[in-house]
Amino acid sequence: MTLSMYQASIPVFIHMHGNLAGILDKGATHAEANKIDPSVLVNARLYPNMFALARQVQIATDATKGCAARLSGQTPPSYEDNEASFAELKARLDKTVAFLRTFKPEQIDGSEDKTIELKVGGKPMSFKGQAYLLHYVLPNLYFHTTTAYAILRHNGVPVGKADFLGKI
Repeated sequence: MTLSMYQASIPVFIHMHGNLAGILDKGATHAEANKIDPSVLVNARLYPNMFALARQVQIATDATKGCAARLSGQTPPSYEDNEASFAELKARLDKTVAFLRTFKPEQIDGSEDKTIELKVGGKPMSFKGQAYLLHYVLPNLYFHTTTAYAILRHNGVPVGKADFLGKI
């Protein structure tokens, strides 16, 4: 049995964004229960030269919406990257999941050899579809979701591995 490009992308993206939304919910609850200004957590980072929580969520959603659009031959939607609260970050996740749910397998399947060109850090990059998904998008999704998780965990939010993995 083979694993299709659709199966390896859209359902995985939706699942991980749902898990990240749950982690953000726990962050908001923790801030409220402990009388912490939520913006402290939204702007928290693991190290001074790393991106803050908000940017981690933005990059995770950019990776998935961009992937789905590019693999299907569409232009990725652009978001403003101005989220400053847990509610706004959750709304971004919801908007991204709604976009991802519009894709059908026939739009993504067969894109393994499609040439994907984009700029990363101002530098042009070129991938074949399968390599783009497996070696660029999925690692970025997991990296930025993990980093968002770690930022909140480091700041005392009671999240664990089950929150990251979600319902299996």
